[in-house]
Amino acid sequence: MELWPAIDLRGGNCVRLREGDFARETVFSADPVEVARRFRSQGARRLHVVDLDGAREGRPVSRPIIERLVRETALIVEIGGGVRDEDTLAAYLDSGVSRVVLGTRAVEDTEWLREMAVHRPGQVVLGLDARNGRLASRGWLETTPLDVLDYLARLGPVPLAAIVYTDIARDGAMAGPNVEAIEKLARATKIPVVASGGVSRQADVEALARLPIAGMIIGRALYEGTINLPAALAALGDL
Repeated sequence: MELWPAIDLRGGNCVRLREGDFARETVFSADPVEVARRFRSQGARRLHVVDLDGAREGRPVSRPIIERLVRETALIVEIGGGVRDEDTLAAYLDSGVSRVVLGTRAVEDTEWLREMAVHRPGQVVLGLDARNGRLASRGWLETTPLDVLDYLARLGPVPLAAIVYTDIARDGAMAGPNVEAIEKLARATKIPVVASGGVSRQADVEALARLPIAGMIIGRALYEGTINLPAALAALGDL
């Protein structure tokens, strides 16, 4: 099972938001590249990066930092936030990013998502961010009337690398993942599911490892030391 340590970028800093609220931000480092190097030194192979400024503005804002993360860490990098056209998607992949997460436009335009996935099979990830079971978009600033499972049913078969499912109420809250919702989603689709939000202790890692999912993303818990990265990697076999 894959473990993706997370770096959220805002204003050039490595930050975490609580429940997706831009007013509830904690800055953990002014040097995201050094943070990524530390993850790698502890055994990580992957890195999940979110351009929070990009998600809010609808365009790539932190691309220079992301390109440095690719060049200088040798990690498998996945990026999301502000990717709403094919040129941006292609530019990230051409720069060495392994996978790109599509959220807002994917939720609003399933035909475009399908087209991007067909053109870049295995490199496009669908980001499903849920607030009380309803999909959120535009940097989590808007909540749509779309139910997560209804959206997936309408989407049908698409050659996606994965679905990253985030429960917004759990994200950055250190309250544990929404295991029930994650399992329900994983059993409703053949697309690999990566869980995000609320993973705050080793017991959470082990609980998610028992689900039929492909991996998990861990953020705040790594910065605050409530999860030991080498121990989590060992538990998942992602070494």
